[in-house]
Amino acid sequence: MLLGIDGGGTSCRAAAVVGGLRHEVALGPANVSTGFDAAVATIGGALRLLAERAGLPPEVLFQAPAHLGLAGVVSGAVAARVRAALPLSRATVTDDRPTTIAGALGSAEGAVVAIGTGSFLGRQAGGRICGLGGWGFFLGDQASGAWLGRRCLEEVMLAVDGLAAETGLCRSILADHGGDPAEIVRFSVTARPADYAGLARAVVAAAGAGDPLGARLMAEGADYIRRGLAALGWQRGETLCLTGGLGPAYAEWLGEPVVPARGSALDGALSLAALAAARGEEP
Repeated sequence: MLLGIDGGGTSCRAAAVVGGLRHEVALGPANVSTGFDAAVATIGGALRLLAERAGLPPEVLFQAPAHLGLAGVVSGAVAARVRAALPLSRATVTDDRPTTIAGALGSAEGAVVAIGTGSFLGRQAGGRICGLGGWGFFLGDQASGAWLGRRCLEEVMLAVDGLAAETGLCRSILADHGGDPAEIVRFSVTARPADYAGLARAVVAAAGAGDPLGARLMAEGADYIRRGLAALGWQRGETLCLTGGLGPAYAEWLGEPVVPARGSALDGALSLAALAAARGEEP
């Protein structure tokens, strides 16, 4: 048996391989930095549902080698806290960078740009994995869906004040809030990263249609990605993979050849669980 968990700001996906058969479930957000208790509850719910799908008592499945790649695991202390809060006896907990890179590249060398609700970049070369970003919505996650949504609302409010040009995207966003800037302010007071990310598709679509604001925001995101790749030592000609719900949307803004991911972060979590089991590693 093997268990893999991919937890992010928008969804939590879990998979179990039992007797050669793979079972999967998906639930809501599971970012342990923005909501630890809620994330742990979501992961626990996914595990129990997974046991039901696999036809196993939960206590049996919980003994399987497991790898959890979770957004918001920014230190070993956070990883230990997650392990202590879950009933898994052989779990390795990391942030979502190793699982995403393992899933996307397999054993190949290259770089992965993961853009969803949050964002990070990673490079695999010479048997080493290095990464940057992934610091969360309040301090980072540049180019991400949450970042695009918040930046878009910032520009809408600047346009309302006459400090930025009003574009079709501005008018559309304002109309979605009843034409009332105060409604946007009220939204921002309680909005979570996933709520902001809900606006990202509108930004991408507007940029593709030539809207100046949408295009400027996508260009800002692409510039961050270029700087991140340079910092990681990525060279043109190396594999470049754009993953996540929004990663592929940046392909045309980067102007670099990209390849599709070999697999998902969930695939990566399962492969890392299998690798740890083969090595006899304990968390």
